[in-house]
Amino acid sequence: MARKSSGGTKSRIVDAAWKLFYEQGYEGTTVEDIVALSGTSKGSFYHYFASKDDLVGSMAYLFDEKYEELAAALDPQVPALEALLYLNRELFLMIENRIDIALLTRLLSTQLTLQGSKQLLDHNRVYFKLLRRIITDGRQRGELTEALTVSEMVRLYAMTERAMLYEWCLRGGDYALSDYAARTLPLLLSSLKK
Repeated sequence: MARKSSGGTKSRIVDAAWKLFYEQGYEGTTVEDIVALSGTSKGSFYHYFASKDDLVGSMAYLFDEKYEELAAALDPQVPALEALLYLNRELFLMIENRIDIALLTRLLSTQLTLQGSKQLLDHNRVYFKLLRRIITDGRQRGELTEALTVSEMVRLYAMTERAMLYEWCLRGGDYALSDYAARTLPLLLSSLKK
């Protein structure tokens, strides 16, 4: 008989939480609801997450699942800025169509108020590794400026995306996030061209 890994327990908790957040909303979901649906225990929940807000931070890793999918489909020869625009468009479309804006707002606010880990700034995430790869490759092909380091360009891009998400949440999602990014992000990224 195969043993269940602790990673499986954490995944069950996260999967149950996101299902409940989607169906009942964040405020309408309790830790008890999450534990019941995941078939785990409160002890297991608190082993992995300090609070329900801490669990919301795992949304960053859900985004990484999308980035893994996009990275697999991305032609490595596509120019760097084109690749960055593609990643942005696909993620922002996913956010608009599959993530409740109240939940995204909660994620962004918890990153400002929680003590401890800031998942959106975790440079071990797939997101940051993918950005570094795209920008490094673009620089090696002579597409990108040498006025900034690869790390500075990654930071600038990530900050720009976060700013767009914060603004969209502040405005209650009253415009198409992906359309706005498609119009403005190319202008911002043009400053990275060689």
